[in-house]
Amino acid sequence: MAKPAKNDRQAVIDSIRKKQKGADKRRGFAIVGVCSLVALLLIGAAAYQPIKDWWDLRKFNDIDIASIGAPASACQKITTREATGNQEHVPTGTTVDYEDSPPAFGAHWNEANVAPDPMERKLYSVEDRPAVEALVHNLEHGYTVLWYDETAAKDDDMMDDIRGIATKFKGTSNLRLKFKAVPWTEEDGEPFPDGQHIAYTHWSIGGAGNDVSDTSTQVGVWQYCAEPSGEALEDFMIEYPYMDSPEPNAM
Repeated sequence: MAKPAKNDRQAVIDSIRKKQKGADKRRGFAIVGVCSLVALLLIGAAAYQPIKDWWDLRKFNDIDIASIGAPASACQKITTREATGNQEHVPTGTTVDYEDSPPAFGAHWNEANVAPDPMERKLYSVEDRPAVEALVHNLEHGYTVLWYDETAAKDDDMMDDIRGIATKFKGTSNLRLKFKAVPWTEEDGEPFPDGQHIAYTHWSIGGAGNDVSDTSTQVGVWQYCAEPSGEALEDFMIEYPYMDSPEPNAM
């Protein structure tokens, strides 16, 4: 059998090389495509929660706080107890054993940029919440603090309501917006009463018209709720406004 001519052999070689290059190019495109898809999935995953939060919170944009969450009937009656700890500062980093879960008054930290926590931020998670000792200083300055327990933290609907409530307190120029929504964990102290997953607290001087220097009238104020109630919170903050606190004009 005659050998293929030289030109024929070269044509076969060129054809093989061409097919190989085509296969390599297709593999390259496939690799780029897979990498691009993975990158898009990673970006999408990172963007999912902020987009979901924005979508979930749209419904709160045009309604008042009393319309968010459960009715006030989801909450227990407000209770008070004689308060102590006014101007009782302890070194930052010191652990304070509070009798109540959560506290509404007591000794607290007093260090710039640490305690009290700045007014700008309204909502916190377990990962970034200020120390309880710092938040008690916020209470001394007239803040109302919404504490949510671990059950609420795992409940998407309750957390949507808490986020919605927090959006109603944006800003720092109006001291009526002194509000924080923060988690309460088993490491912080005893659990809330059975069936209650939310607690509102305030440090009162016994009425906005009382003498702030008279510590004998000061009380801690609590209201526990089975779930977040904007209606109950609004009533709570009307009855116990920021002015009714040991240091109402301090940020």
